[in-house]
Amino acid sequence: MEALTDRFGRVHNYLRISVTDRCNLRCVYCMPEEGVAFTESSNLLTYDQIVEVVEAGAGLGIKKLRITGGEPLVRPNLDRLIARLADIPGIDDISLTTNGVFLAKQADALKAAGLNRVNISLDTLDPARFAFIARRSELRRVMEGIEAAAKAGFNPIKLNCVLLKGINEDEIAAFLKMAYEQPLHVRFIEYMPIGHADDNWRKMYLPLSRVLEIAEEQGYQVARRDQVKGNGPSEDFEFAGGVGSFGLIHPISDHFCKNCNRLRLTADGNLKPCLYWVDELNVKSALGDSDALRRMFAKAMDIKPENHEMAAKLADGALSHVPTDRRMSQIGG
Repeated sequence: MEALTDRFGRVHNYLRISVTDRCNLRCVYCMPEEGVAFTESSNLLTYDQIVEVVEAGAGLGIKKLRITGGEPLVRPNLDRLIARLADIPGIDDISLTTNGVFLAKQADALKAAGLNRVNISLDTLDPARFAFIARRSELRRVMEGIEAAAKAGFNPIKLNCVLLKGINEDEIAAFLKMAYEQPLHVRFIEYMPIGHADDNWRKMYLPLSRVLEIAEEQGYQVARRDQVKGNGPSEDFEFAGGVGSFGLIHPISDHFCKNCNRLRLTADGNLKPCLYWVDELNVKSALGDSDALRRMFAKAMDIKPENHEMAAKLADGALSHVPTDRRMSQIGG
């Protein structure tokens, strides 16, 4: 079996699969308030087609999958897809990123199907602020989803918090307290300019060095820890005497491209080597031909750039490639 290795020696064993670009929320960092033009259902990859692509990737060393959206739980019968993916030889880890609104009703079925872990988006603990960030009043249902995930036996449970300057940075201490007291892994994430590198992004961008400053101000003793399972680019910390942990994902202030091991499959059938750049390869023309699918994975390795250059974008510097104009919800978080 030939490993998927790019021009820079990075071995790729991780595929993030978006099953839909639709979402029940309209988070300010992900989608405009009026929404975006969603892909027609007939143009989405079917579950059969997703399985076919993953089977080809597994034959090239893909071992880890993450199901994303949009909001993946709006796609019907997602547990059936999970079960089929879990049966593919070579696939040994399947996780899900969700906003948590529909998780309470589906957690047990997803666990039974073979889902290993969940990441739940939670940018604030305040109901009014949640309604401002997500443009929907759904905090209660998200918290119910977190509770249901714990009862279903998912471990670790990760909470993804996108930090927004002037909006939720005053809650860093509260999230740290939550991670100290509960068996949760809180991941602070820098706001990325995916599809909208505008002045609002620059105004709301906050480097994650602020998290460590606040941890020190609050009197926590923290230390770097071995990577939490499945964390990829996260820089992880544990508390002296604490129950949970926290992580920093800082693609801009300290980008992690040198260790990138991932590809993305969009809901409309495009294999994407890098989240930020426009380059995509449509797999639909290769469906039904396993050799052609494998060649498409190899081509993705050939065109993958060395890094995403988001820091250069923040500084209005020159870029070596063309940034995508697709929003995060259209690519897959």
